Amino acid sequence: MSADAFVHPDEIRSMFSSAMSDMYRAEVPQYGTLLELVADVNQESLAANAELREGLERSDELGRLDVERHGAIRLGKPEELFTMRRLFAVMGMAPVGYYDLSVAGVPVHSTAFRPIDDDALRRNPFRVFTSLLRLELIEDESLRAAAEDILAKRDIFTADAIKLIDLAEKNGGLTRPEAEQFVTEALETFRWHSDATVSLETYKKMHDAHRLIADVVCFKGPHINHLTPRTLDIDAVQKGMPKRGISPKAVVEGPPTRNCPILLRQTSFKALEEKVRFVGDSGDKGASGTHTARFGEIEQRGIALTQKGRALYDTLLANVRHAVQINAGGSNARDYETELSERFAAFPDDYETLRTEDLAFFKYSPTKAGLDAAKNGEVSGTVNALVDQGYLRCDPIIYEDFLPVSAAGIFQSNLGDEAQKNYQEQSNQDVFEAALGTPVNDELALYAQTQQASIEAAFAALGLRKSVA
Repeated sequence: MSADAFVHPDEIRSMFSSAMSDMYRAEVPQYGTLLELVADVNQESLAANAELREGLERSDELGRLDVERHGAIRLGKPEELFTMRRLFAVMGMAPVGYYDLSVAGVPVHSTAFRPIDDDALRRNPFRVFTSLLRLELIEDESLRAAAEDILAKRDIFTADAIKLIDLAEKNGGLTRPEAEQFVTEALETFRWHSDATVSLETYKKMHDAHRLIADVVCFKGPHINHLTPRTLDIDAVQKGMPKRGISPKAVVEGPPTRNCPILLRQTSFKALEEKVRFVGDSGDKGASGTHTARFGEIEQRGIALTQKGRALYDTLLANVRHAVQINAGGSNARDYETELSERFAAFPDDYETLRTEDLAFFKYSPTKAGLDAAKNGEVSGTVNALVDQGYLRCDPIIYEDFLPVSAAGIFQSNLGDEAQKNYQEQSNQDVFEAALGTPVNDELALYAQTQQASIEAAFAALGLRKSVA
């Protein structure tokens, strides 16, 4: 069959993310309120900042703002992760990065499935932060065995979803009817089910070990636990949530407010308390109770940092967290924010310094002046020299990934402080990748490739053969 007969993976991804957003909005009404707040804040930000709008338009990123979402799921066994990779591949999404959250007391390790090339990201940068439960971190051997037994009996994918994944891999794509059915079938894996697969007693045992263990083990599948829109001003969203009846977490995770945003800032509202029916002694419906797992999250994305920039960020954030720990009620949030702002004064806050000190990644393009000069054979020099002459423009490369400390902070704020644990085990990327069935992509390498490709394209447009930093 001709490739022209297949629906492009980018379109399948857009179909799926739209369908998931509609489903989640129906399941969690506050998500709709959150989308309205973010849309209002973004409109106000663009109206008040012409330079911001111009930069988004120039980099062709304004159009993706309204459709941009990231979700998060938690899987229970290696086989689920392996098949999830195959499912996301149908939508043009690949695993990027390895995140160890056990060091923050969360018994999972994770990756982010997302598109990795520029065109796909511009079309729809849908991401799913995907975690795998680390059963070896359950100290109680009998409880660990029970969790393994429960998970072994479940299948989180529909039979038709598996058939369509097989078909896409065999044929190299899906036709329109197949793609539409794929979206319908794949969505079932992420749907909320109010019926647990275990008794209330078993649920409580898992819950007492760690809330996240109960969330992963005790249900039919990995219900999507949040969908996150992207805002241009997360501080305005944080202040605006209470006015719309939403209670935000105490502090925004990530770097402080800056003139030049870096990496990722995230906030959320508390997890919902949802009614659940547990299994009875005879296997029928038993006692009713509640479960908290799904919440609302908002993110603001800044420029991607180089290895040097990331090392500086990690050091400064570690110093902040050593000096001030947010307490259970968040009453010292102001102290944390003050410490964060003071420590990060050491991180340059203008794009030119970020660029010249090799702290962040940029995308380069020729200016009109550069193209005009090139016609007359007047262009030569290094990247820095051409930027100084006004012949090259540089725009920030948006950070498309996640931060382990921030992810853990979001998890913990919604799991409750009593869920904190101290685990001895830490990074185990080899085991994770074995379950995944492939190595994860290196996020820093992807940003470096994007930057280098833009330099080479810009030099070619200016009639220069080789780029020199």
